[in-house]
Amino acid sequence: MTSSRAGPYGRPVIAVLRVLVLAAFQVGASLAAAQHQSDHRGIDALGVGLLIVGPLSLLALPRQPWVALGVPLAAAVTWFELDYPGGPVPAAFGIALVICAVTGRRTQAWVAVGAALLSIWTGWLFDGVPLGAALGSTAWLLVLVAVGEQTRARREKGVESRHARVEEERRRASDERLRIARELHDVLAHNMSLISVQAGVALHLMDTRPDQVRTSLETIRDASRNTLAELRATVGALRSAEEDAPLRPLPGLDELGALTRGVSAAGVEVRTTVTGDRRSLPAGVDLAAYRIVQEALTNVTRHAGTSMADVHVDYGPSLLTVRVTDAGAGRWPVTPGNGLTGMRERATALGGRLVAGPRPEGGFAVEAELPVGP
Repeated sequence: MTSSRAGPYGRPVIAVLRVLVLAAFQVGASLAAAQHQSDHRGIDALGVGLLIVGPLSLLALPRQPWVALGVPLAAAVTWFELDYPGGPVPAAFGIALVICAVTGRRTQAWVAVGAALLSIWTGWLFDGVPLGAALGSTAWLLVLVAVGEQTRARREKGVESRHARVEEERRRASDERLRIARELHDVLAHNMSLISVQAGVALHLMDTRPDQVRTSLETIRDASRNTLAELRATVGALRSAEEDAPLRPLPGLDELGALTRGVSAAGVEVRTTVTGDRRSLPAGVDLAAYRIVQEALTNVTRHAGTSMADVHVDYGPSLLTVRVTDAGAGRWPVTPGNGLTGMRERATALGGRLVAGPRPEGGFAVEAELPVGP
């Protein structure tokens, strides 16, 4: 199995080849430069060793950055102290410096820059290094470390952007799961509650009043059809754009009459009042209002212990208000499983609010205010 660890340039084999190329370049370029610098010491075996040891030390960079920085710096300082001719001997140190800055080893990089500057200006003070050469070497070092720092900053910004995109995708996926959960809960809970109630009625009346069983079975049939139709619409809304459109649009307040008739068939008479200037609503608001009324009536059927409920819909200038009240025991369960959490999430997601609780005069009330704009 090939090792996944990479050297300073990539995979180990490629790293070795590139280091050898760099060593060969330093040796060849220095020998060529020596032809025009006869006043300097000739390149001997020690000089060749100094030219090779710097590039080879780059192989230690992944685990030993101090070695990868210190060895080529020491080799370059020794080279110039021994009066070898000028050439590319500092190249290995410059490469190690940039790589350390780019990969986040900032402490090692800046310490190495400080050491290099100390050696440069010590040479100017005590060894007769020309001021122009000292200034040029200083500028060269600062440019290298600046390039490394800028590259590192861009890489970190790119990583942060990718992380932000991943988190945004996760948040959207979480929101979508919650939305699907609310849709499925609202679709199933209401109609399955009607089916359960009517099935109980049918069983109770089977022996004593068989003529009433037919009404209960018809209600069960209609509720089952509605459940299937809404499930198809919900699943259809989750399809991709390339697939067929849903066979049935998602419900809204236009279907409030059918909803209340189904609840009335289950034994809870529903009185509906609509006030204000009735008009078309944004699709999200229309669906949310319908689902809130549906869930509230489901809880009336299951928990209120009453045969009467009131639904009031008010089309205000900037708010749609839906209110569902009953005169029952006023003791709905308030755990997340009964749908109150889902109703609040629907209202909050649209910038509205929902209040639910027992009424002072008895019974329970659910009121939602949903912004619809002017």
